[in-house]
Amino acid sequence: MKDIMGMMKGIGEMKAKMEAAQAEIANLVVEGRSGGGMVTVSLGGKGDLKGLKIDPSLFREDDVEVLEDLIVAAHADAKSKAEEEVARRMQEVTAGLPIPPGMKLPF
Repeated sequence: MKDIMGMMKGIGEMKAKMEAAQAEIANLVVEGRSGGGMVTVSLGGKGDLKGLKIDPSLFREDDVEVLEDLIVAAHADAKSKAEEEVARRMQEVTAGLPIPPGMKLPF
C-alpha cells in the first residue's frame, strides 16, 4: 500500500510539472533562418507561425522561386528547433519515469 501512495504522489508531482512545462512551451518562440539570415521565420512552441521577416533585396521578380525555397527552409529550421526544445523540456519533466521510447508528450 505504501508503494501505491508513493506512486500516486509521484503522479501528482509529474502532473504539476507537466502543466508548468506546457505553459512554458505555449510561450516559447523560436526563430529559423535561411539564406544567411535573409529569411527569418518565428514559430511558437506548438508550431504556430508568429512572424516572417524577408530581406528587401530578395524582392525581385526573377527570384520568386529562390524566395519561396528560403521561406520553406527557414520554416523547417524553426520547426526543428522548436521540436528539439519541446523534447528537451519534456525530458526534464519525465526524467526517471519508465515512458516507452517514441511516446510523444504532451499528448
